[in-house]
Amino acid sequence: MDEHSPIAATLAQVGPRLKRIRTKRGVSLSALAEATGISKSTLSRLETGQRRPSLELLLPIAQAHQVPLDELVGAPATGDPRVHAKPRVHNGRTVVPLTPHPGPLQAWKSIIPAGQNRPDPCTHEGYEWLYVLSGRLRLIVAEHDIVLEPGEAAEFDTRLPHWFGSTGETPVEVLNLLGRQGERMHVRAKPRARSEPAKPAPET
Repeated sequence: MDEHSPIAATLAQVGPRLKRIRTKRGVSLSALAEATGISKSTLSRLETGQRRPSLELLLPIAQAHQVPLDELVGAPATGDPRVHAKPRVHNGRTVVPLTPHPGPLQAWKSIIPAGQNRPDPCTHEGYEWLYVLSGRLRLIVAEHDIVLEPGEAAEFDTRLPHWFGSTGETPVEVLNLLGRQGERMHVRAKPRARSEPAKPAPET
């Protein structure tokens, strides 16, 4: 097989993908060997690319990880550029992955229930970009507390304490773009109107 062919390129990525999936799930080589009946040395050679992947090896691994076989192989649908998204529920939110393969940027569509309106800020490496499709999104980043309307977007450094959710009125539908490199916050939205504190009466 030509080492520069698309098939050879796909097969070359199987090993790193197997290791990435196993590591992400916190599964050791020994535990995977016990679950699949494949020797630890064979699994190790698969992950390092020293062993050619085959169906008899990949099928039990896919079953052990409870993932589709195509997720292990990472083969694109021939002639079809569309992403066949599979919704999942994460922390009470419905999320739809729009980028099927691992990479420096990941796109998602999120549907946030109206009841998820209590701030619970967190921090992590990277940056995030949001675009509101429908509903009203409350976004808190550090000292900023704003509301985004449909058609408005925001991007921020996720190393800052942040949280976003519904304002409590209706569910919110959002596009999310997640990246690894952080940048300081830049929000393309108007701050939420707040009432001015009453000024004290002048002393007499």
